[in-house]
Amino acid sequence: MAGEARVKRTELATGTLVSLAVIVAGYLSAAWAERHFAEAVAMPPASSAACVAQDGSWKNWVWANVPMLSPKCAADR
Repeated sequence: MAGEARVKRTELATGTLVSLAVIVAGYLSAAWAERHFAEAVAMPPASSAACVAQDGSWKNWVWANVPMLSPKCAADR
């Protein structure tokens, strides 16, 4: 039929290999970043629960996304 575009085997192979390489690179970089940054920002050992201090600042939460419904921190004794 006229106007029919077909993909050549070499183009299909190249596209498949590029897609596979991007997936593998993404997986490896995510694993590296998780290991690297998890070591860099360790939670304090005393209490690992996220909470809101009296002044409204977050305690025990090192990540950018902050949980909205965290409890208020207990008063230090």
